[in-house]
Amino acid sequence: MSLALDQQKKRMSMLGLVRQKLNVMKAVMLRDMRTRFFNHGLGFALVPLWPLAHIFIVIIISIISGRTAPYGDSPMLFFATGLIPTLTFIYISRFMSLSLLMNSSMLSFPIVRVTDILFGRALLEVIAASINIALVWIIFGSLGINPYPNDPLQATYAFMALVLLAVGIGTIVGVLTQFLPIVATAYALMGIVFYISSGALFVPPNLPDQLAIPLAYNPVLQCVEWMRVAFYEGYSDRLLNREYVLSFALGALFIGLASERLSRRILLDVA
Repeated sequence: MSLALDQQKKRMSMLGLVRQKLNVMKAVMLRDMRTRFFNHGLGFALVPLWPLAHIFIVIIISIISGRTAPYGDSPMLFFATGLIPTLTFIYISRFMSLSLLMNSSMLSFPIVRVTDILFGRALLEVIAASINIALVWIIFGSLGINPYPNDPLQATYAFMALVLLAVGIGTIVGVLTQFLPIVATAYALMGIVFYISSGALFVPPNLPDQLAIPLAYNPVLQCVEWMRVAFYEGYSDRLLNREYVLSFALGALFIGLASERLSRRILLDVA
């Protein structure tokens, strides 16, 4: 009888801790939503519109320049399958890198941990990315473009792997930024490198091996390739290595969490 009571108390204690963590993350998300634009919660409505505008500006420029779709009938869909994963990675990881700087005052509360701030911001950016994808689908549907992938399950896996990768890298950079704020600026500039080398605007398997193989070590390019293999039947998967993407993402997340754990006392002192 006493053993059953002890187990029940442990379960209640665990539920209380989970509820507490969710409340803290909710507070972080509400603060971010309010401070991101116009010092008002409604400013969050602009968060998914920002990458959406970026995507369509690049697509329009590509179409005006006369570029055609290497796969499928729609150049808009082809470029979107590369731009959405790339920009999703950049936005999630970059704003995670800024989250501790923007919310450092919250660390003065003992209940708030560094991971609460990082993952709260990550969840907010994932929600924004999901809204962005839904808006793209609605716009494409209204234009008569079929946005449905050839393999929906693999497209879902590709997006989930991309989010895991972004959160892993964002955790590492976020912890480093707390020690060296200049890291956030350096990482923002690295976004240009990710953008150019991701394969969003070209077909990596069509490149010679001297270029394609080194580019394939970029995990963002791997996610773009995974997404395009899911969308287009007959798209070459010679550069795609799903195990590499997942291993890289899980390794980055482990390193980020381990770094936060080992440096927790120092981070709290810095804050």
